[in-house]
Amino acid sequence: MTPNLPPVTITGIGSVSPYGALAGLIPQCALEPTSITAWTTAGLRRAFLVQPFRPAGVVPGLKTRRLDRLSAWALVASSLAFKDAGIDLCQMDRSRVAVVFATAFGCVDLTEAFYLSAAAHGWSGTDPSTFPETLPSAPASHVSMFHGLRGPNVTVSNKYFAGEIALIQAASLLRHGQADLAIVLAGDALARTLYSWYEVAGLLSPACYNSDLLSEAGGFIPSEGIAALVMESAKHEDSRSNAHTYGRIHSGRWTAGGQPVEVMRQMLGDFVPILTVCSGNGAPCATSPTSALAREICGDRTVIILPQPVALGLAGTGALFHLILALSTRPTNGQALFLATAANSGFAALLLELL
Repeated sequence: MTPNLPPVTITGIGSVSPYGALAGLIPQCALEPTSITAWTTAGLRRAFLVQPFRPAGVVPGLKTRRLDRLSAWALVASSLAFKDAGIDLCQMDRSRVAVVFATAFGCVDLTEAFYLSAAAHGWSGTDPSTFPETLPSAPASHVSMFHGLRGPNVTVSNKYFAGEIALIQAASLLRHGQADLAIVLAGDALARTLYSWYEVAGLLSPACYNSDLLSEAGGFIPSEGIAALVMESAKHEDSRSNAHTYGRIHSGRWTAGGQPVEVMRQMLGDFVPILTVCSGNGAPCATSPTSALAREICGDRTVIILPQPVALGLAGTGALFHLILALSTRPTNGQALFLATAANSGFAALLLELL
């Protein structure tokens, strides 16, 4: 993505998260982790969990009986995002609608069930009906089939920057004329094996074991959910009389190395961001290199929106939630830098115009 190409516009938001299943911005409210009851734990274990709900109660006619929770959430979030954007897919060329999905772990519920059954009963004792959901691209495929979308279909996964990469990939498709509209999704679900891995690796906050939320403690509180954004090319947005705009993406960069200050200053050009949206990727912004890097690039006058714990707990796929929550709380409109860093793993950055 280069600054001389036209921006792409964010026109719709949908999400399934611990805040609920929502269209549009997420209302600001205090949210604390809840106790895990879906599986047996050795004492109190807490996380930010999506409360059980009936997908067909949100999207009439939706059938999810054989789907992993992540796939079901993807169908709900994409439907809510299209609704929020005022998109009538029946009036669109669906071969020009792209799906870009980001996940770190894929459909962990049914993947876990499939491999645990193989371990217990051998490969011949597994349930073949669960195998398709072990593919990381399953949610993106379900979104395409449910909505009848025939444009590019991309699934990306990265330990730290999957959500940011999905945004950059979708913007590239739109800016280079490979699609007119894209539905971008990012998220993950929690399962017993994943939570146990976080625990053994020593990554969790003491708040996971304590009923008092310790906001300043180290580590993070695992979270789950999925967010969806409708992104449109400038030409397509201009053709819609009912389009409303949350913001525009002007340019973006992701790299596993290099000099971040030099690369981002080249990306920014003449833009002077007055706001930095900080994507923590598992570490609070105040204790990560992200805030220092933002001030080195933008100066001390930049306003930094710190990541919220719910988005922080999604680690590599929390970017869309970071962005949605920032849009809900931003102190001003104007140029903003969406920035994520990870130790020894490079950085991702997008230049946004908030409206």
